[in-house]
This record gives sequence, C-alpha cells and structure tokens, in this order.
Amino acid sequence: MSADLRLVLFDMDGTLVDSQVAITSAMAEAFAEVGHVAPSREAILSIIGLSLDLAMAKLAPGADDEKRDALVAGYKASYMVSRQAAGATHSPLYPGTTEMLAALHAVPEYLLGVATGKSQRGLDAVIATHELSCFVTRQSADHHPSKPHPSMIHTAMTETGVAPEHTVMIGDTSYDIDMGRAAGVTTIAVTWGYHPADQLGADHIIDSFADLAPLLQRLWSA
Repeated sequence: MSADLRLVLFDMDGTLVDSQVAITSAMAEAFAEVGHVAPSREAILSIIGLSLDLAMAKLAPGADDEKRDALVAGYKASYMVSRQAAGATHSPLYPGTTEMLAALHAVPEYLLGVATGKSQRGLDAVIATHELSCFVTRQSADHHPSKPHPSMIHTAMTETGVAPEHTVMIGDTSYDIDMGRAAGVTTIAVTWGYHPADQLGADHIIDSFADLAPLLQRLWSA
C-alpha cells in the first residue's frame, strides 16, 4: 500500500446530499401501496444508511417476507420516478459540497470515494446529476453487506491501495461511524445529517465542510 496516498470516503444521503424529503415521500408511497400506515419521519430518518431490506425490516417488523419485498419494490419505483421528474432538486447538495470536493480533489495525494447505502443505480444518478466526477472508488449497497459491516471501506482501500491509518470515513449516522470503526479508519461525523452527531462516538465532528480540509491537514501532518 502507498504511504503517500490518503483516502477520503463520504457517505451520500445526509452527508453530501439532503435527500430526506425524497426518501420520506417515497417511503410514504410504498407503505400506502401495501395498505400500511407510513412510519414517522423520525423513524424513516433513523434507518437511512441501511440497505433497503434491513431498513424495511426495522420499519415494518410485523410484515412477512412478501410484504417487505413489496415495500422495497414500491420504494425503489417511487424514488426513481420522483428523481427523474425533479432532477437536481430531488436530492440537493448541502452548502459548500461542490467547493469542498473541488479543493480536496486538487490535492495530489488525496483520493476521494463514496460508501453509501444507495443502490448502484441511485448512486450513479446522483453523481451524474450533480457532475461529481471526482470519486475514484464508489461503493454501494448492491455489492456489499449493509452498513455497519466494513466491506465497503475494505473494498475502497483495496481498490486504491491506501492503508487504514491513511483513510477517513465521513458520515452522518451511527451506521457510517460504526462501519468506519469496524474497518479501523478515522471517523468524522457531520452535524447537519440525520442522526445527532454528538451521539455517534466519532473521532472528530465538523459543523461545516469548510472545517474538513483543515482537519485532514492536521490529521495527516502529524
């Protein structure tokens, strides 16, 4: 593994893009289609980051496998239709995201990547919509066990040849931080996401993307 390269991994929903309205709306439609009352907004936000099968198991614990499969299918269909209709406004970037990614991408030894509970199709759509061409490794729920299993981070490190001590995982939920901890990398929580940052046990917390580059410089200049 290279001693020079540094890997910066980001979660997507709740970290780079604000998709809560899109997600809660699609969940409401999916539950309505199977005749169930939709979970509360708080319940839905609590499972963002999990793979859909695990998310539905938590949101509809009394449903059988057939009903859960229907919920997953209904959610995917509703989400895709709304994404195609709304374009970039469907899951807008958080303030400062574009500038932050450009600044980090300009650092020669920094490699940027994504580790998300989104499907590969959903991840590709967000990247295309917002023209996020800076990511050299893209890990999605289609190819890994659900967070907080460390498979996504392990694969990203293998693809880039970067060691755990030179890797950070940035996210907004317990699933992101627990995944990073399980992979043995430094964890950074953001305060604008879907879980309270001060309850995640991350190694570091940032209040703005303007805080990220200085933090990385401190971490990797020691």
